[in-house]
Amino acid sequence: MMHLFKKVCVLLVLQLLWLPATQAQDQGFIYGKLTTVDGKTYTGQIRWGKEEAYWSDMFNSSKTHNDNLDHLSRSEMKALRRQSRQRDYGFIRVGNHYSYEHTFACRFGDIQTIKITGRNRVELLLKNKMRIKLKGGSNDIGATVRVMDKELGELAIKWSRIDKVDFMPTPAKLSAKMGNALYGTVETRKGKFTGIVQWDHDERLSTDILNGKSEDGRMKIPFKNIKAIKKHRWGSLVVLRSGREVYLTGTNDVEDGNRGIIVSHHLFGRVDIDWDDFKKVTFDSKALSGKGYNDYKAPVMLKGTITTTDKRTLKGNIIYDLDEKLSIEILDGKIDDLKHQIPFGIIKSITPKNRVSSEIELKSGQKMILGESQDVSDRHTGIIVLMDKENKEYIPWDKVAKVNFE
Repeated sequence: MMHLFKKVCVLLVLQLLWLPATQAQDQGFIYGKLTTVDGKTYTGQIRWGKEEAYWSDMFNSSKTHNDNLDHLSRSEMKALRRQSRQRDYGFIRVGNHYSYEHTFACRFGDIQTIKITGRNRVELLLKNKMRIKLKGGSNDIGATVRVMDKELGELAIKWSRIDKVDFMPTPAKLSAKMGNALYGTVETRKGKFTGIVQWDHDERLSTDILNGKSEDGRMKIPFKNIKAIKKHRWGSLVVLRSGREVYLTGTNDVEDGNRGIIVSHHLFGRVDIDWDDFKKVTFDSKALSGKGYNDYKAPVMLKGTITTTDKRTLKGNIIYDLDEKLSIEILDGKIDDLKHQIPFGIIKSITPKNRVSSEIELKSGQKMILGESQDVSDRHTGIIVLMDKENKEYIPWDKVAKVNFE
């Protein structure tokens, strides 16, 4: 498994080298028009809360209803409820009915409009005109939204003041922006990953600040001045672009309280690297911001072929884990302390290997063994295959030999 993982990392680094120089512009930043409850509009670069700033960043919440359960028979639902008492399936009882609690995540680049419908509720309009109602589930709901208006500067607009946010393509060169991208290569104990970098699940622009304490006192260093950060002893050695070095401790930015370093790229989705696995990050001065809004295509239904353990094959639309059915939705899994989030649209196949893990092959040819999540283990609630309007079949996860996506 370790040999396979190293091979994957090498492939990732090699494939990332082909990125065109045109991506050094600003099209990867979130951009759009925010409309307030009284009809005022502000247009410009957008940052969701103090975090999400790129089209590749994730919008997270919880679905208010799962109509996929309507495809199950009474006996199938009974079997799932029985199993949920032994495993963390997320079924809860509401009155005389059972509900399957499930999350929703997609990239900001997949969304056309976010309509605020309540203190902790939104309605997403996706690029295929599908509407999804969401409630709570993360700090993305209720966030203050920042807009860089080219005339007024950066505005921080409270959730209660927002009616909707309409997203649109970002100009290749923004006349007013919040900062440049953080792009670089992160070295871990298991290999290297290159892409957009999110430090401590938070800092992701050149204007964000790295906090720490040196022997001479507190320091607040803008990321635009940092060339590299290397884990050293119980803190971090920070190398500035001038060549100066400073050793910092005392904050979650530079010690083991760090929540993780995320690297995102359209070839592999994103990987969340635990501080224990982190070794070093080197930032690229080109500051690539990633794919533009129009590069995120309208979501389509998942389609493919299921091969069962008794050698049958079923082809049609796929509802995965009784939850994900769109190409923009996300598969979660881990390799040791590396957490992967992969859009289903870039997955070629999924092969269960044992009770706790599955092999994931991406359309780029990369393969990896992921475990420790419901999407890839025996906590999986099964797959529904819709062959046509009249024919459908539910396949429990322990009967799945392989899933091939079109």
